[in-house]
Amino acid sequence: MPNMTNQFEADTGKILDIVINSLYSEREIFLRELISNASDALDKRKYLSLTDKKLVNSSEDPEIKIEINNKEKTLTISDNGIGMNEEDLKSSLGTIARSGTKAFLEQISKNSKDKKSDMSMIGQFGVGFYASFMVADHVEVISKKAGEEQAWKWISDGKTGFNLEKDTKENFGTSITLSLKKDAKEFLGETRVQFIVRKYSDHISYPVKFFEIDKKNAEVKTLNEASALWTRPAKDITEEQYQEFFSHIGAGFGKPLLTMHNNTEGTISYTNLICVPSTRPFDLFNPDRKSSLKLYINRVFITDKCDALIPSYLRFVKGLVDTQDIDLNVSREMLQNNPAVSKISKSLVGKILRELKKVSEKNKDGYKSFWKEYGAVLKEGLYEDLERKDVLLDLCRFSTNENEDSISLVDYLEKMPETQKDIYYIAAETSAQALASPHLEGFKSKNIPVLIMTDAIDQFWLPMIGSFKEKKFTSITKGQINLDDLDNKTKDSKENNKEGKEKQDKEFVDLIAQLKVVLGDQVKDIRLSSKLTDSPVCLVADDGDMDIAMEHLMAQRDSNYKGAPRILEINGDHLLIKNMKSLLEKKDNNDLVSDAGTLLFEQARLMEGKMPADPAQFSKIMNQFLLKAIPN
Repeated sequence: MPNMTNQFEADTGKILDIVINSLYSEREIFLRELISNASDALDKRKYLSLTDKKLVNSSEDPEIKIEINNKEKTLTISDNGIGMNEEDLKSSLGTIARSGTKAFLEQISKNSKDKKSDMSMIGQFGVGFYASFMVADHVEVISKKAGEEQAWKWISDGKTGFNLEKDTKENFGTSITLSLKKDAKEFLGETRVQFIVRKYSDHISYPVKFFEIDKKNAEVKTLNEASALWTRPAKDITEEQYQEFFSHIGAGFGKPLLTMHNNTEGTISYTNLICVPSTRPFDLFNPDRKSSLKLYINRVFITDKCDALIPSYLRFVKGLVDTQDIDLNVSREMLQNNPAVSKISKSLVGKILRELKKVSEKNKDGYKSFWKEYGAVLKEGLYEDLERKDVLLDLCRFSTNENEDSISLVDYLEKMPETQKDIYYIAAETSAQALASPHLEGFKSKNIPVLIMTDAIDQFWLPMIGSFKEKKFTSITKGQINLDDLDNKTKDSKENNKEGKEKQDKEFVDLIAQLKVVLGDQVKDIRLSSKLTDSPVCLVADDGDMDIAMEHLMAQRDSNYKGAPRILEINGDHLLIKNMKSLLEKKDNNDLVSDAGTLLFEQARLMEGKMPADPAQFSKIMNQFLLKAIPN
């Protein structure tokens, strides 16, 4: 390798070292960069040939070639695009972060009112090109600019500088030859090269052809499809083609629940081809799972790990987004804070949620299937995306104590009695556990619907959202709820009920006091219940404490977590409670009443899915009661 006669500009060597060794996470990215640069050059020539006929050569079709020479250990990427002259090579390849594409767009913007509709540019040549040095000891570029006679050769080791001299080349375009490093010989294999082209550049609109120079009887092979399905009008694409495409990108098999193919133009322009698969992946709820929407820039695959493109609560959406309003960046990390990505994300998320809204209104069975598969994930948005909480709440569906079929919150409000002010819900680990809860008894007797919440995320979004259409979300296992207030009664009837309750409270003062002594700090308080109809007791969380279901979640994360003591509510109309009161009044059966109170407390804990606080003592008391019930 000759000494470099032209030094890089100040600090360029240091920047190059960062680009080559640190900036890119995958070495194979170099081929993507060079192919996209070649496609860029072809786009430029195609555009300029519209006004300059001498740039047109009808005898050659635009194409990109990849040639490997196993003997020389070289890989060459060539194109018959616009090419570069001496000044272009100096400005584009001699300076980091100078973009030939960017300069070209600035130049034609003076003469074109709608350059986006005339052409599609990809890449920033001045940065992406240097990815070549991740795999090459030195790089040779031979280029001849369209419309000029002189060709030029640029050579560099990517460290000290570059040489630039005159050369000969028959056709317009650029040829880049990489002398591969010893640890980069994998890129001389046809299979490896084809895999990279298919992965990153399958939808480049020009054919990418492959040839092995030193292989006998070698044939020229086209490695890519050279056709992007999403660039075609939706009316020209069959349902089968969509299904094949989604299977190809790993979205699953069969017909998707929802397919969206849109071309959006405006402040930001992009095309999306996305779907919601019929069945959810097995790892949908994996904490490390991120969205996997593919990002393309003018048909060049950039990444499927751009978390800023779509929020995690829509991670079940599969497909791609293709835009011309983002420059090819040197690292995917830079995309996370890209303003254009943020605009696309805002537009795309809105589009997806609006489409789901349409499905929920026009295809109720289809939406029912969607909610069964992805509802728990979509509800994560209620916690993560407060800006869209109203839209998301409209999309949510819940089963109730009256019906297993899911209903919307709007449906719930329509069924509410006029006297009901809150939206009632019960949270539990399973629907069966919720439906078996004694807390539901009073609501069932008064035909008041209660939403069933069984997803872990419910415990996080409910306190954060608080209400829907000015109706407060209220847990029936927390605080004090007086169901008598929901009865549509006259003022006199309500007064009578109030007087009756006050009388009952006085009747059970002694029993409540006795139970408080027996249970001690195991309970926070003991009071009469207005919710129970069939069960003698239940446990309730105080207003300022965690909901029972939330405490279960905390206990799962920390085995030492105990939670706050509960309030024990007793049913004054239950025969067992009345008998306990009568026994206590006789003053000679206090021990029996105390033991019954302990058993009832542990029973209430069992209904919550908890073990008795003292299993040995619980068994002893239970056996004593059984002996009295089954005498000799």
